[in-house]
Amino acid sequence: MKAPKKVYVCAECDAQSPKWYGCCPSCGAWNSMTEETYAPKAPASAGAPAHRVIGKREVAIPIDEMESEDCVRTLTGIGEFDRVLGGGLVDGSVILLAGEPGIGKSTLLMQLCGALGEKKRILYVSGEESRPQLKMRAQRLGTTGEQILLLTETDLDTILAEYDRIRPDILIADSIQTIYSQTASSAPGSVTQVRECAGALIGRAKTDGTAVIIVGHVNKEGGIAGPKVLEHMVDAVLYFEGERSQPHRIIRAIKNRYGSTNEIGVFEMDEHGLTEVENPSAMLLAERPTDVSGSCAVCIMEGTRPLIAEIQALVTPTSFPAPRRTSNGIDYNRMCLLLAVLEKRLGLRFSTCDVYLNVIGGLRIDDPGADAAVALALISSLRDVPIPPSLIAMGEIGLAGEIRTVSSAAQRVGEASRLGFTKIALPKRCITDALKKSADTTLSPLGSIFDALTLLGTGK
Repeated sequence: MKAPKKVYVCAECDAQSPKWYGCCPSCGAWNSMTEETYAPKAPASAGAPAHRVIGKREVAIPIDEMESEDCVRTLTGIGEFDRVLGGGLVDGSVILLAGEPGIGKSTLLMQLCGALGEKKRILYVSGEESRPQLKMRAQRLGTTGEQILLLTETDLDTILAEYDRIRPDILIADSIQTIYSQTASSAPGSVTQVRECAGALIGRAKTDGTAVIIVGHVNKEGGIAGPKVLEHMVDAVLYFEGERSQPHRIIRAIKNRYGSTNEIGVFEMDEHGLTEVENPSAMLLAERPTDVSGSCAVCIMEGTRPLIAEIQALVTPTSFPAPRRTSNGIDYNRMCLLLAVLEKRLGLRFSTCDVYLNVIGGLRIDDPGADAAVALALISSLRDVPIPPSLIAMGEIGLAGEIRTVSSAAQRVGEASRLGFTKIALPKRCITDALKKSADTTLSPLGSIFDALTLLGTGK
């Protein structure tokens, strides 16, 4: 057998190289090459067959002859988590849950065990905490049940042996970076170990129909630590977002083979764990100031759920030649684009001012329909003219200053009306769709950003 050799593996694309590179020659990622020890497998003997056929041989059949099988879903008892998953936990699915340390991943999984412990057998594998620590968390959250089995182990062979003995319905691995396989000589958490251990757990899920939830660490750039191929191997990838200094937490699906990738779940962290927020719009607007310039409400769509958020802007003159631009919750490049449009089309002098933009509640907005609200907040802060608290705006702004249509206009207007907004500014082409949801409200059509000045009662 050949001696083990050292190779360098890219953590982003899993490419291998005999020597180290600062930039991966395959995907171009910087500082992603890590050293691994590779042990070649022993060659097959001369009398051994070239390949083996395990089980029944599969044959290709026409797609019309295939039988469609409905996914068996299990409601977890946590409504916001079920919403993100697309209606519940699917048997045989593999879910990757990632988030920053201390964000609440282990707390959510322990609450999940308490909700499903009466009807499902759960094996909770922890490689980071001891049994007393897990017991203290379970007592704090009120999680009890004989069907919840805890295992503090990092050896993959031992975990699989306990899995074969227990035959659980749900397997939770917290976290995949702490589990190691003795067949790989690299350290736990390396690219090889993460790939091998995840592959073994995924194989059991697809063979036995067990739902597997894998917890993944997050690197300093905010992405999931380990090889990118791990995200392609699982069925769903969930991100736990939020600031640890704030009580609000958001679960967002960036991949889901059994549901939509646009849904989010909103929670609030307290001494009893994570509590579902059934009306996140009211929560995000609870402390909204009045008679203050630079604050505008917007209705965005997160999957099928309309959310109303508050956008705040602060524009102040600067004495430095290069003004400062800061954006929190909205893409920085998008903010710079809107500033350029407002300065070019309306002649507003943002180039001599510092601009600070923030979305309240730790929410991150990717919906282009928030452009109109951002523009109103910026103009309001520059002119120091307060926006009426009963006004809400939505619409996408183009480079020519036109305001384009937004999707799901009726749902947005209905949510705004439900929370008491009496004046809704939206694109002209959305007026017809929104009329059926505009009871007791006034619809103000927006054709271009010049109409935004009319809403604020200011001229050019």
